[in-house]
Amino acid sequence: MTTRREFIVQLSLGSAALVAGSTSALAQGAMVAETDAQATALGYKAIATTADKKKYPKYAAGQQCGTCALYQGKAGDVSGGCPLFAGKKVAAKGWCSAWAKKA
Repeated sequence: MTTRREFIVQLSLGSAALVAGSTSALAQGAMVAETDAQATALGYKAIATTADKKKYPKYAAGQQCGTCALYQGKAGDVSGGCPLFAGKKVAAKGWCSAWAKKA
């Protein structure tokens, strides 16, 4: 029987291994589709200006994946990784409801 503490340690180690293994996958991953279940749940659009402004009133002009704190691409990249879509890339000009301003 696994204790809660052992479970948390195993979960942490497994998560760290997953993150380490997915780093190269992010660099090579396919683009996330707007029809992907996670993308749909977050209102992801490959072109930010097409975001549903009634459903997502938080959206504001100028918000794009490329300016999001979660975006893992470099400045000027057309696409980059996002931890919300493990193993897939998002468009730098895209948007989803998890957008957060870079610090």
